[in-house]
Amino acid sequence: MNASTALITGAGRGIGLATTRAFLAAGWRVLALDKDFSRFDLAESPALSRVDYDLRGLDAIAALIGTLGRIDTLVNNAAVLYCDPFDAIPAAHKQEIITVNLEAPVALIEAVAPQMTSRGAGRIVNVGSVAAFTGHPDLWYGATKAALLNVTKSYAATLGRQGVLVNAVAPGPTQTDMYDQLPQSRKDGVMRSVHAGRVCQPEEVAAAIFWLRSASPEYVSGTTLDVNSGSYPR
Repeated sequence: MNASTALITGAGRGIGLATTRAFLAAGWRVLALDKDFSRFDLAESPALSRVDYDLRGLDAIAALIGTLGRIDTLVNNAAVLYCDPFDAIPAAHKQEIITVNLEAPVALIEAVAPQMTSRGAGRIVNVGSVAAFTGHPDLWYGATKAALLNVTKSYAATLGRQGVLVNAVAPGPTQTDMYDQLPQSRKDGVMRSVHAGRVCQPEEVAAAIFWLRSASPEYVSGTTLDVNSGSYPR
């Protein structure tokens, strides 16, 4: 078994669950972090550990990381989206999106970076979104995803000379619970814009994430890999 360990957030469903499967299939040890494992259908395994944690608890993230041992790869996948009217976004929704989508990934990077830099090795993959490149209807979701891609470049520059590679993926609309909550008009727009004529599957994003961890050259750092069928839908 590969002795390397990956911490994957939002692992209870969707892209996170598919990414967990991909790492486990390759012989990795996986720390699967989520606040809801009600749809987590993976069998118990010595290579798999559930980490029941709500990322809104920013202040305790560093302490949590301190209990998890060695982490070779961090996948910042967890995210929140609310389809609120543009001019009527509840303050609680805004704050939750900013906390989970942006502040928590930064806190996790800050917490794992010291152990990675001390070894001179490590990889971090942030899950952005095509929403980062458009005037997205979900204001704070798009804003936080755009900021996360900037965070990716910042940490790639900060950590790169110490052997830690930081990259991102930017999926298009993907068949997850988040996609299911979109209005039908938005789903119709996706179908008109993507070249493949279908929604992205979580396994396709997981494959891109795993490639950035396992096969991409060390010279790939600070980049964003689009997984959107060549389209940038509004």
